[in-house]
Amino acid sequence: MNALLFARLQFAITTVYHFFFVPLTLGLSVIVAIMETMYVRTGKEVYKEMAKYWGKLFLINFAMGVVTGIVQEFQFGMNWSEYSRFVGDVFGAPLAIEALLAFFLESTFLGIWIFGWDRLSKNVHALTIWLVAIGSNLSALWILIANSFMQEPVGFTLRNGRAEMTDFLALLLNRNVWVQFPHTVMGGFATAAFFVLGISAYFLLRKREVDFFQRSFQIAAIFGAIAILLTGLFGHIQGQEMVRSQPMKMAAAEALWESKDPAPFSLVALIDSKNQRNTFSIEIPYVLSILAYNRPSGEVKGIIELQNELTQKYGAGNYIPPVGVAYWTFRIMVGVGTLLGLLGLYALYIVYGKKFNSPKIHWAVFIWAIIFPYITNTTGWLLTEMGRYPWVVYGLMKIEDAISPTVSAASVLFTLIVYTLIYAVLMVADVYLLRKFALAGPEGMTFDASQKGKKVQSTASSY
Repeated sequence: MNALLFARLQFAITTVYHFFFVPLTLGLSVIVAIMETMYVRTGKEVYKEMAKYWGKLFLINFAMGVVTGIVQEFQFGMNWSEYSRFVGDVFGAPLAIEALLAFFLESTFLGIWIFGWDRLSKNVHALTIWLVAIGSNLSALWILIANSFMQEPVGFTLRNGRAEMTDFLALLLNRNVWVQFPHTVMGGFATAAFFVLGISAYFLLRKREVDFFQRSFQIAAIFGAIAILLTGLFGHIQGQEMVRSQPMKMAAAEALWESKDPAPFSLVALIDSKNQRNTFSIEIPYVLSILAYNRPSGEVKGIIELQNELTQKYGAGNYIPPVGVAYWTFRIMVGVGTLLGLLGLYALYIVYGKKFNSPKIHWAVFIWAIIFPYITNTTGWLLTEMGRYPWVVYGLMKIEDAISPTVSAASVLFTLIVYTLIYAVLMVADVYLLRKFALAGPEGMTFDASQKGKKVQSTASSY
């Protein structure tokens, strides 16, 4: 048995589980804040009910996110103690700020928001949910500042076998942060938008609370279209940063074995990693150079050349990440993201063309599309983290040097199984609770026996 393999699997599984909840928290907090702001500005009760309804789903997701996130910190000190010893002086600072500042802000004002209805003025109460949204996204910022150090180390010096921080400002201004953070946050906004679109589509398909969910659909469509556009834009910029800072990751994502100028973009390829070649490939000329440099020429280095360069710089070793994983996660992320973009445009068409009488199959597509952002988020993170192989801190520390020397394979395997089962139960509980309260419909709706138990459309005024 291999303790390193089990430790990597454990961290990967717990992280992927946790990241199911994070993007929805980032985006739904903002959507709820927008809805309550519209209530404050218009005085229409329907927006208050919308904030309460979607806020309840936000609370369920938030609670699960907190529970699944706590385990991450324990793993740094247990399975990965050598990593913590080496980089703790740098890595620990943004995580501490995240916990003491951002999460404190988020959780405190969330409690005030929950219990402050009809106790605070409308303006002050709306301010509390905005502070929750700001705190949620600040939490993401500080965590990504820590992660960006792993991707592109800056502001440190090596002393006595440890990385010690010498420039906190450099850590904050790390180029990787300011492409990774907006890309991640906009992905979270898109996740929340399609969450709202999908649930709204469910009710519109069944013609329940039509006014309520048409308004929800409209807000989510506009919010989502902007978020998807910005996600793609910042993803493009992040790809260009990857070419500069981690060219091997980009080469693996394209299964580009030989350096090329101009470089083509591969639509699909059959990869033979053992012999370092592609047995089949469909390529579009010039496109990879355009993506990398915004022009139809420019060399993109290949895996073989980069392996030789890294061997000369860092010594003998395998510096090639799992090419098949990097290649296909990149294509799934981009492909599903493109599909989301098209659906976002169609949602805008429904809203501005007043096509709420669309065929049932169209509403069903939006219901199923709830899962699409989760696919793009997960594959994107797999590419980001696995594409950095063999580094845990790029250029400074390899994965095999980061594991705790006293951890046994049996103990890590045991906790791997336990965590996976517990997280599976939590995932089932989360989906059950979200489904239960989502399908129950919004609060404050009146019932009519003639509707056979179905809720009647809100009496709030129309647009």
